[in-house]
Amino acid sequence: MDKNEVIFAAVDIGSTKVVALAGKKIEDNKIQIIGLGHSASRGIKRGVVLNVEEAFAAINDAVNQAEKECGNHIENVFVNISGQQLTTQTVRIPRNITGRDKCVTESDIVQMTEQARQTPVPEGMSIYHINPEFYTVDGETGITSPVGYIGEKMEGTFKLHVAPELYNRNITTCFNKGSIHVNKPILDPIASSEVVLTEDEKEAGVALVDIGGGSTKISIFCEGVLCYTSMVPFGGNVLTNDIKEGCNITIRQAESLKIQFGQAIADFAPEDKVVTIPIQGWEPRQISFKSLANIIQARVEEIVDGFSFQIKKSGYADKLGAGIVITGGTSLLPNLSQLIKFRTGFDVRKGKPNLNNFIARKDVNDPRFSTVLGLLKLAAQEEGLVGKKRKKMKIKSNEPGLVEKMQKKIVQGVIGFFEETSADAEMT
Repeated sequence: MDKNEVIFAAVDIGSTKVVALAGKKIEDNKIQIIGLGHSASRGIKRGVVLNVEEAFAAINDAVNQAEKECGNHIENVFVNISGQQLTTQTVRIPRNITGRDKCVTESDIVQMTEQARQTPVPEGMSIYHINPEFYTVDGETGITSPVGYIGEKMEGTFKLHVAPELYNRNITTCFNKGSIHVNKPILDPIASSEVVLTEDEKEAGVALVDIGGGSTKISIFCEGVLCYTSMVPFGGNVLTNDIKEGCNITIRQAESLKIQFGQAIADFAPEDKVVTIPIQGWEPRQISFKSLANIIQARVEEIVDGFSFQIKKSGYADKLGAGIVITGGTSLLPNLSQLIKFRTGFDVRKGKPNLNNFIARKDVNDPRFSTVLGLLKLAAQEEGLVGKKRKKMKIKSNEPGLVEKMQKKIVQGVIGFFEETSADAEMT
């Protein structure tokens, strides 16, 4: 590989998985994915790093896989920021229009944006993203592009997306342990929306619902602007746990059942089909498709009602002209779109990544890769350079044998969210 070649890298830190991607620009300004790595999450809850050592081990595993595949060292990355305490605030910034022509200029917009960025936030919180919603010039409201307007006074309405400083600090600490620089932390919904939503959907009004393993994230776009973010503190993992408890089987078998035979609407499940679960030393256990679907539907309805409440609470429910777009691993559950439409009344579509900006690669054409693909696209747009040799990632601890223990956990812990599930179930 050419040493001067520009390589981009992104890491998606999720509750169930950590995914690393490396890419490069080729002809027609498209992105070729040249490195992919993934690992089961550890030390991460609802997208927030809680245990730096364990999270570092998971990141290390994913990054090293991507490095091995692309044949280069990853030195800079774009990463996602998410968490239950991510909130959205509205601030209005007034300004007198000066100059001989009393004409709004780009400089006015830049200065108003910077003034909005200086808005005081509670101690321990930080502004992670800011975007203008609309402007008012001499009483004329709803202006999205005010440059060139003539008037005396103007006001800008901005959306500030605020979250605890420790979200970014803990993530940065993880990467610093491996001599990797976090080029930019990007809000999870902004990254996902880059490859899942169309500009028309953002303008018409749309709720992007990312149903991951550990949480369900709700992001509402209106008039092209991210206007609201929220989270329901559970996702696909609770489905797996319910199947485990309801069927008295292992968590690995429950995950396999969910992926292979689960669906969101019990009425659509066949009455006459069962799954046989082999249990070592015991008689095999049989579970009907109908019983499995009943377990799943009960919990899915709880998740749907949770994010439906957040949509109503946002104040934008009547502005969702494009309805709801679902993404994330749990969005792959059959008949989920129909169930959401029935319970919410909104049009629903499944948001698979749009790979028009990428050279086609089948193993990432999946809603579970939406966030990391969006991050990689944003990284390529800013041309973050990677290539310097970095130190080998090491776990520092005074406890003897910790490295060996962590390596063992990695091997045992990676059930393989993206790997083929083993043949634990046979259909009879």
